[in-house]
Amino acid sequence: MRILEVTPNPDKTLTVVGDNGYSGVFDVKPYLQFEAFAELDTDTEFRKISNGGYFVEWACGADLSADTIEANWMVTDRLNVSA
Repeated sequence: MRILEVTPNPDKTLTVVGDNGYSGVFDVKPYLQFEAFAELDTDTEFRKISNGGYFVEWACGADLSADTIEANWMVTDRLNVSA
């Protein structure tokens, strides 16, 4: 899956739209226990996210692959998306 859109939410989840035609929510909270993700516990840092297509990355250097997101997200919608 390639990530078309990613939106950080106040509850430490990401709303993600993939080129596979699905939209879903990925919970980042379980990752906050790890040192690489610790800075994301603040709203300011959590919102500093960029979309790399096959990964998302935060300004602090933490990142998640599209494969990880797709394997663990909760699909919320089926979209008409053409890649």
